[in-house]
Amino acid sequence: MNIYKFTALLVLTTFLMGSSFAIVKLGLPFASPLLLAALRFILAGIMMAVVVLALKRPHPTSKEGWMKILTIGAFQTAGVMGCIFLSLRTITASESSILTFTNPLLVVIFATIFTKARYRLYQWCGVFLGLIGVTITMGMQIEGKIGILFGILSAVFWAIATLLAKKWGVLFETWVLSAYQMLFGGFLLLLASFVLEQPFFTVNVHSVFILLWLSIFSSIVQFAGWYYLLQNSDPGKTSAFLFLAPFFGVITGWILLDEPLKPSLVVGGMFIIAGIYLVNRNFTTNAKKISAESRE
Repeated sequence: MNIYKFTALLVLTTFLMGSSFAIVKLGLPFASPLLLAALRFILAGIMMAVVVLALKRPHPTSKEGWMKILTIGAFQTAGVMGCIFLSLRTITASESSILTFTNPLLVVIFATIFTKARYRLYQWCGVFLGLIGVTITMGMQIEGKIGILFGILSAVFWAIATLLAKKWGVLFETWVLSAYQMLFGGFLLLLASFVLEQPFFTVNVHSVFILLWLSIFSSIVQFAGWYYLLQNSDPGKTSAFLFLAPFFGVITGWILLDEPLKPSLVVGGMFIIAGIYLVNRNFTTNAKKISAESRE
């Protein structure tokens, strides 16, 4: 892949990742958070499921296989996205994006504990820098502590989902796994919406546009672009640029929502971005170690 195509796709996918937080924040006046998340992923999951069925991609043939996809969807879509959408009720899109994208730091910690994976010193330095950044970001925002808790939980669920996907992902065709984990997660979010909140969705031009943007661009296009990059370039080099996502989260929150760039947010975000870069710098080698050891 030439450098221009790589750069364009990298900027596009990380922009879609980061900007989705501000887009969700714009949609919350028109919908309850869990219902908006549910509709986003049910719609995206149905569209992707239609595609994989039309292309006759291989589907799971056992209940155990479908349960593994359901479990990944419970953590990756229902857990992560449910917490993100709930966090945006009380904290800014900038804060939510920064906290959520600390998940690579937690992957190192969880993988070390549960799969006995080994990481290099500079990656542990990245974890340390990231935790300092979280402390700075969280310590100065006591009034939003509930939203911060949801932001941290989203990172925890994402880290768990990453490890599950590394262990089980080889069993499934990538597009099939993505389609159905989104679909199953979306239905879990729909159930949670009726149990945990008073669901509502105001239908107008703005709400429909936001829902379609989140479903098509922030879900399907984002995933397709990121997967294409990982498959057609050095995954380690590509993953190292994941730090751009929280950067775009902060920038779009500032532009679209007029969110202030507080000193604690800027300083904490810089520590976290540096940590994400260090952790992902040699991710390919370590990902293979995690996958190999977790299958033993």
